[in-house]
Formats: sequence, C-alpha cells, structure tokens
Amino acid sequence: MRREFKLPDVGEGLTEAEIVRWHVKPGDQVKVNQIVVEIETAKSIVELPIPWDGVVAGLMADEGQTIDVGVPIIAIDEPSDGTAPAPENHLEALADDMVPSPPAEGAVEPGAHGSPAPKEERQAVLVGYGVKQGPSKRRPRKSTTPTGPSRAPSAGVAEAPAEGGATPSRGAPSGAGSAARGTAEPGAPRTAAGPAAPVGVSGAAVLAKPPVRKLAKDLGVDLRTLTGTGPQGSITRDDVHAAAEGAPVAAPPAVREREERIPIKGVRKLTAQNMVASAFTAPHVSEFLQIDVTETMEAVKRLKAVQDFAELRVSPLLLVAKAVLVAARRYPMINSSWDEAAQEIVVKHYVNLGIAAATPRGLVVPNIKDAHELSLPELARKLGELTDTARAGRTQPADMAHGTITITNVGVFGVDTGTPILNPGESAILAFGQVRDMPWVVDGQLAVRKVTTLSLSFDHRIVDGELGSLFLRDVGAMLEDPLRMLAWS
Repeated sequence: MRREFKLPDVGEGLTEAEIVRWHVKPGDQVKVNQIVVEIETAKSIVELPIPWDGVVAGLMADEGQTIDVGVPIIAIDEPSDGTAPAPENHLEALADDMVPSPPAEGAVEPGAHGSPAPKEERQAVLVGYGVKQGPSKRRPRKSTTPTGPSRAPSAGVAEAPAEGGATPSRGAPSGAGSAARGTAEPGAPRTAAGPAAPVGVSGAAVLAKPPVRKLAKDLGVDLRTLTGTGPQGSITRDDVHAAAEGAPVAAPPAVREREERIPIKGVRKLTAQNMVASAFTAPHVSEFLQIDVTETMEAVKRLKAVQDFAELRVSPLLLVAKAVLVAARRYPMINSSWDEAAQEIVVKHYVNLGIAAATPRGLVVPNIKDAHELSLPELARKLGELTDTARAGRTQPADMAHGTITITNVGVFGVDTGTPILNPGESAILAFGQVRDMPWVVDGQLAVRKVTTLSLSFDHRIVDGELGSLFLRDVGAMLEDPLRMLAWS
C-alpha cells in the first residue's frame, strides 16, 4: 500500500519549510517514528519522524527545496501482510512514485496516522506542536498547460511541476485507452496531463525525480537517452549535467562576479521581522556600566574546582545569569511585557531566561524555563545544554517561546559593549562585553584589574530611567562582589 507523508505544520501557523537533509533514500526500510528528514522552518531546525513502517518508495523533494505545508515529501510502501517488502523488488513502485497521484477532490491534509482532518483546519502531525485554526495559507501557484490524454508514451519528457512546489501528478498506465490524471489542489478544478513517465525504446520507465525532470527540460536533455547512476537506475542531477556538457552556456553578467545574493528565509527571515517589529514598536533606551569583575573571574576558577561542577561548563556567563535572576527578583517590573491589546503591563513572577546564540543559520534566542528556581549547578547544566543545542542547529520552537528577559554575550566576539535590541515581548536585554585587563583605581592606588562593560536596553514604556539604572547597578555590584548574590538571594 502506497502512502504519502505530507509536510506537517510543526509550529503555529507556519506555511512552508526548507528540506535541509534526508536521512533515508529510496529502497530503505523505515520504522514507525524513525527520523527521516530535517527541515528548517522560520523558527528552527526540526527533525520529522515517519508514522508508518515500510519501504521508501521515493523522495518527493530535494535538499534545499522550499515546500509548502501539506505537500507530500516522501512516499512509503507499507507491507500488506505485516512483512516489509524487499527493497530490490520496488523498481516498478519507484517509477510510479516519481510522479505521485494528486489528492482526491475535496481532500484535506491528513492527521497523524493518515486520517482525514476536518475541513477548514489542520491537525498537528507531531506531538507537542500546535497549529493555528482556520484554512491553510498557500502561496499562489503557476498553472500547468493541460495536454491531451491520448498522447503517445514516446512523445517526450514528462512536464515538470510548476514552480512554487506544486505536487506533480501520477500518470496513467501506458497502453491504449488509458486516461491521464492531472494535478489538483483541494477544491480546485483538475487539468489533464500526459503520461506519468517517458518510456524508452525498450519500454522501461525512465526513473527521475520531478526536479531532475525539470532540470533536463531546462537544459534540453532527453532523459530517454541517459543511463541512470542513482538508486535502482534512477537518473540524477549529475547524470543530466554530464549529458549537457558541451552545450553552449551564456556567460553570466559581470556583476555576478562582484556580488552575491543570499535568499532571506528560515531563521534569518523571522529574526529580521522580529527585530524590525521590536525596534519600531518599543521605545528603546540603553545604559552602560563599566565594572571591575576581578572577583567574579576568581570565583569562576574556584567553582571549577568544586565537585558539584566537575562535569559542567563554568564560565563568567553563569554568574552574569545568576546576577540577572537575583536582580529581577528585586525589581519585578524589569521582567514584564506590554500587552497592547489589553492595555496592560504583564509582570511575570517567573523568569524564562533567554540567551542569545549566533548560529550558521542566524540568531536564535532559546530560553531556560523557570530559571529562577534552579540551583547554581542546575543553571550551569542548562546553560551548557542550551548552548550545545543552539550550535548544533537543534533548537526547537518551544525552546524559544515565552522568554521574559534576555542576556547577549557579545564579549565572546571580542566586543566591549553594544546597544542590543529587545527580544519581542520582553522589556529588557543585558549585553555582557569582553573581560580584559585594564588600569583601575583600587583603594586610591592604580592597579591592573579584570574589567568589563555591561549594557542594558529596556522598553521605556515600562521601565523608566530610575528602574533601569537600579537594576543595572545591582547586576554590576553582584559581579564586582559575588558574595552579594548570596546576600540578596
């Protein structure tokens, strides 16, 4: 039984995602809940499990391709007798899957186990991810030109799917009187289409994914003349490019050698939208404080020798985080948000501590839930896990939701200070600069001390100058003398 797994909505109302990496290939056997693909949404990298046992019949999207939610991305052949069929017996099934069947008229996105979802709403495919109620938002698709159903099998290369990720159609079986079926969106009229796959002189189906077929069409390569080097003899992009070698290619404009264009998508796109919204919604104020953190650096060394921290990563950021938590308890208004709709200030009596992290895919701000309840070793453990997960690109949407106050460590880049922009929905963010040796006056004498600069940006609708100054002063005082953290806790 052939089943198609559609791209689910893994966040609240997301409409598309990019295929980052496939963990399987056609012919592989898969088990229920096995991770088969990594996708990048506007929020993070997400791993998707497959809800069925079976054999991979085909991958319906390439790595790097952006796919709409609800579009099939992988086809699975389920065993009919409880035993997974042998991968080598799926040549015919793979050929048929290269152009999958369209959804039935009026069909809607399936739920977790293939059951139909109610019209006008989507059901979550992954446990723990919510969805927005209401109809799915899709980008407009380019329509394909209908062709007659009586076209001969050898008429040429099958049409590639329209740009924008439209699902290709499954062709009718070859032979006289076979009617071809066209691609159709739910509720949209169907259009006729040609055969599922071109057939060579020997009558064998040409195995190629839709993107490969489109590439061949664009380069003017006849797929029937190629010998595939992919799984089960399928034709790959390399095969098409190799066949196209020698064809004249127009030289690119000189400007391309001087400029590079990078698509704005995924995490970077969402970050840009959030920063623009924050900068032009909340009136920002920034204050700066230069402090002597010699005692903090000494405390870090001593903590590393304590047995409770033996297997943990101990850094100055740990004590900065602890100082922020203590100061937030002393000044609760710093840990609040502005509710424009209700015209209320929401004071949070809990701290979900955000830590800004730079990743290859852009800036993410995961947060430690209920950080105010953690002991110092527990806080160190959570900071280490958060950092490792972010660097690996595995931060999940839930890890970045509901933050209340944020720290950004610009010192790791050798920067003294900055004016950070508020994370949307928060009223304060603290920047921690690099720690370096500087001349400092101690008890009337000039000495070389460990010095850093703190910068606090806050929402002036909620936090006035006095409150912001008191909070920053107390954070600085605790980092100058860590014993104050104990006294004020």
